Amino acid sequence: MHDFILRELKNIDTKKELANIGFDKSYIEKASDKYCYKNIKIYSLSPAQANILKQTAISVGADCATHKEVITGKIENTNCILGGSISEIKKIGEKLKLQPFNLKRLGEELTKIPNSIDVKKTKIVGILNITDNSFSDGGLYNDLEKAKEHLMEMVNDGADIIDIGAESTKPYSTPVDDEKQLKKLLPIIDFAKDKITISIDTRSALVADECLKAGANIINDVSGFDYDDKMAKIISKYNVPVIIQHSKGTPENMQDNPNYDDVTEEIFLSLDKKIKYAKSIGIENIIIDPGIGFGKTRKDNFEIIKRIDEFKRLDRPIMLGISRKSLLNMENLDNQMKDIYTVALNALIVNSNIDYIRVHNVKMHKTLIDLMEMFMVK
Repeated sequence: MHDFILRELKNIDTKKELANIGFDKSYIEKASDKYCYKNIKIYSLSPAQANILKQTAISVGADCATHKEVITGKIENTNCILGGSISEIKKIGEKLKLQPFNLKRLGEELTKIPNSIDVKKTKIVGILNITDNSFSDGGLYNDLEKAKEHLMEMVNDGADIIDIGAESTKPYSTPVDDEKQLKKLLPIIDFAKDKITISIDTRSALVADECLKAGANIINDVSGFDYDDKMAKIISKYNVPVIIQHSKGTPENMQDNPNYDDVTEEIFLSLDKKIKYAKSIGIENIIIDPGIGFGKTRKDNFEIIKRIDEFKRLDRPIMLGISRKSLLNMENLDNQMKDIYTVALNALIVNSNIDYIRVHNVKMHKTLIDLMEMFMVK
């Protein structure tokens, strides 16, 4: 009797595994698409579009779930879930290019699905709060000399970017006026501008304008353009990268019983809308941040982390900031303990191939990323 041995392959380099079993090397590149699977949600299709998509999917061996009334035409539109290998999805895309009802555009999008994981090293964004009331280190670096010292410490520890903020946006905090922010920000920008890439954490267009003029490189708007309607125009004017974060509400009210039907979907659609708006006024260099802790429950925050890969479909670099936040449920522990558990959770995030992590303890995370390189698929 023959004993069969079966092993499920997870997080593998498909091309390497095919080569290891002696597969035809000349066909590996194309064949690898057959062993990578995707489930893609497609929004607001008409019954005619959905029916054609479903039949096209079935014709190549894939499938597509639609609303049950699509067949009867009793609904105006439906969301769909298309599932199949990358190879099958690209075949569907090619077939849809020949179909009516504007399905050519959908076909073009489906044929853009990447063949394989683009493995990149996660970059570290070090946090410098020059505030007196930030949730973790408020007041520690309020003095310019202390701020300079801490900035250089993070630079030497391996930060790629330093994100500097003079306004706390922790839950129930109140806005800080522009003049007060600039009084703190401009001297540290002058000190840091030749030493490292500088991101400015502000919701104010005027503050952003003055900081970019002074030598800052990136604007991190935690409101995602919602706080100041002039912010997007300033970003476009200077042609600099912007971090668009999702927030539900403002710091004053965002934690007053936040509620979502599907937190990941709502954030995805909100960021998609803001990306399109930014592009419409000439902004191309966009980083997205789902906004851990900004109008989310602890359960919401973990749901975002578990499903972070879904945001990659927005085709923009992703930044995530969980450092010392309340999702750790460690309010009574010191920052050293919070940093240990932040690193543990960020290991999962780094393994998801995220572009940027925003952290307080740069040194620990530099060590983490160097170690995690051994686990990444090459």
